[in-house]
Amino acid sequence: MSVTRPSLPRVAVLGATGFIGRALCATLDERGHGLLAIARKTPSSALPGEFAAFDLTVDPPAALAELLAEQRIDVVVNAAGGMWGLTDEQMVPANLGMVTRLLETLELMAQPPRLVQIGSVHEYGTFPIGVTYTEDSPARPSTAYGQLKLQATELIADTIRAKGLDAIVLRLGNVIGAGQPAHSLLGVMAGKLAEGQAAGGAELSLMPLTAQREFLHLQDGIDAIVAALTPAGPCPPVLNLGLGRATSARELVELLIEESGVPTRITEVPAPDGAGPETEWHQLDISATERALGWKPVRSLRDAVAELWQAAGPVNVSQEA
Repeated sequence: MSVTRPSLPRVAVLGATGFIGRALCATLDERGHGLLAIARKTPSSALPGEFAAFDLTVDPPAALAELLAEQRIDVVVNAAGGMWGLTDEQMVPANLGMVTRLLETLELMAQPPRLVQIGSVHEYGTFPIGVTYTEDSPARPSTAYGQLKLQATELIADTIRAKGLDAIVLRLGNVIGAGQPAHSLLGVMAGKLAEGQAAGGAELSLMPLTAQREFLHLQDGIDAIVAALTPAGPCPPVLNLGLGRATSARELVELLIEESGVPTRITEVPAPDGAGPETEWHQLDISATERALGWKPVRSLRDAVAELWQAAGPVNVSQEA
């Protein structure tokens, strides 16, 4: 447990029990930040700092405003939301409704905290092969999740312009690390490999996995979020987070198999119509983020996959994601 340093901002993390939220809470605690972890339900394993059960999809914004003021919160990080395992209908309150109510919360406060919103590369939609997207590139999301995250970003940007809200949206690539959501591609593969390890071997049925996308080590993403709490100078309202290069999903699955050491037989199955690299390419320009936050990714995807496997192996399959 760290010793809280008065000079560091006190941070509230919404979605504190999730994949990114839990890792962020651990890092903030290690670095000495005062911390308020917020989630809908009390977690089965304790989080650092203070905890409050609060569901902003149903609980009143005024109650959250009171809580943030009582806790003297300087920065709110919204790491809540998600896509894995949710229907399109369930994604609406999780990704857009919460942001609408969070903005209402901040407007009720005499001295609203800074807002750091975790956005997504999926807000852009798919890119033409070889194209690198900047924060000013057109956003044409092709999924319900991407559309909702983009609407949330636009709400925040409108509030920044109209009311001077102190806020930033960080558009993350696909994050990889310990606690990977079980419904994600690598989470599913890790689960099957863990079962195979216990059985002496695994059989995986894989589509060609031609998608090439932005991936990022979990801790590199967390470091960028921490840097965005109190940037040294003015920041644009939206910044990209990724490695700045596209990586094939198949390469990451093969890395996971290699790290697991599980004897694996792969059966190729046809891809659905309309799939292919020309419809599944993401590559971000991260130069603005490097300038604004003094941040750059320093960890490898192999390390990210190794940490994913270490946490998801048979002895850890019951661990909360």
